Amino acid sequence: MTSNKKLSAAAALLVVLGAGLGYGIAQWRAGVSPAAHSEVSPAAATSAATGDRKVLYWYDPMVPQQKFDKPGKSPFMDMQLVPKYAGDSPAGGVAVDPRVAQMLGVRTATAERLRIGTTLQVPATVQLNERDVSILQARTAGFVQRVARLAPGDVVAAGAFIAELLVPEWAGAQQEFLAVRRTGDEALTSAARQRLVLMGMPVSLIQQVERTGQVQALTTVHAPTGGLVQELMVRQGMTVSQGMSLARITGLSKVWIEAALPEAQAGTVRVGESVEVVLAAFPGETLRGKISAVLPEASSETRTLRVRAELPNPQGRLRAGMFARMQLGASSEEALVVPAEAVIRTGQRAIVYVVEQPGRFTPVQVRLGRELGDKLEVLQGLQPGQQVVASGQFLIDSEASMQGVMQRQADPGVPAASAASGPASATSTLEAVGKVVAFTGQQVTLDHEAVPALQWPAMQMDFRLAQPGLGKGFKPGDVVRFSFRESQDGYEVIALRREAQGGAK
Repeated sequence: MTSNKKLSAAAALLVVLGAGLGYGIAQWRAGVSPAAHSEVSPAAATSAATGDRKVLYWYDPMVPQQKFDKPGKSPFMDMQLVPKYAGDSPAGGVAVDPRVAQMLGVRTATAERLRIGTTLQVPATVQLNERDVSILQARTAGFVQRVARLAPGDVVAAGAFIAELLVPEWAGAQQEFLAVRRTGDEALTSAARQRLVLMGMPVSLIQQVERTGQVQALTTVHAPTGGLVQELMVRQGMTVSQGMSLARITGLSKVWIEAALPEAQAGTVRVGESVEVVLAAFPGETLRGKISAVLPEASSETRTLRVRAELPNPQGRLRAGMFARMQLGASSEEALVVPAEAVIRTGQRAIVYVVEQPGRFTPVQVRLGRELGDKLEVLQGLQPGQQVVASGQFLIDSEASMQGVMQRQADPGVPAASAASGPASATSTLEAVGKVVAFTGQQVTLDHEAVPALQWPAMQMDFRLAQPGLGKGFKPGDVVRFSFRESQDGYEVIALRREAQGGAK
């Protein structure tokens, strides 16, 4: 029994605290201290209008864009309308009682310059250096007499024997050369020697023929550089034609490290920048290289860019296909940052609220840069040392929206009275889709969708009909597209047309 009483007392306390907080918000928006009075009744509001402070209009704190010319109960929430007094806020921002701001948990932070490192770690793989490739080809037609005992995947040194070819065509040309040489005619001998060169004979083979006076029909093919034999297309007994590829060898003195860099980080990487690489095969060992290329094509599936770095591989320990982790951007720089929670993003702009003085906040549009953990880089709009609201700014933003602070900043020539009418001008016409709930005289009740221009949520609302005959031919339940505008008597519908059922909310 005692436990039940304690639970009931705790529940009652929570209800009282919740009601007090909500009431405090309403009183702040009304521009008075929460302890000033316990309830805003119609009589009290009317007396305020005739006192020292003039009431401009009444509003629901939860739907501040909707204004009423009389006090009473809100049609949207189960609460009394709140009066909006003349001179409640300065033209340049929003004024809030510091005690109320403290009660609502308004917290500030400082825009500061920090030295930040743009270090980024990305997965990478080891790949062969495709710039260091040698392809061996037959210089003329012939027959394969002998082939080295090799297979794709073997590693050879520079100058290693690959194959031996028998070239009958060379044998006839060499005999002619030796015959001309025996005549002693230097001009003819030089022309015959040049013919051998043009036939593709190596200079070393021509010199051997001159020195020995013997025809050399056999020629050997050697690896021009050391590396990995990726392809071997020659076998003993084959007939080869001029220009036929015999082998493909890729050097191993340097290898590539390719990483997949997120598209959003592409601007932080530069060619020539130093990188550090750690391989799973060699834990605790860090290799260093430089970025040789940022490839110009992004992957459409992963939205990443390929970043390539070159690493020396003197001992051949780095093998193609090995997994690695690449660290980029070890340099640091200064940036102006604010907490990410301090920024309100509307989709079209980013806004922060700057503390001008205790209890006074001004909205400032900023241009953002990089996301740095729980902070955002500010490229334009703030100066180091300025105080910004980091918590509770949405309540201040709602008040600023109601007072038209952003509109006055966008158009300084607009008077405060006209700016307070909300995001849309009193003469502008808006459209929305809704369902007819009822017609009552010169009034229609519509259950309409959200109206972003006025920051209205989807709700049921009464509208005045601009002309008596607008509702003719419509009945409750009809889905309609209606045009409306703000007038001195509230919002009025100026056009109605039937909408397809799919257009309803």
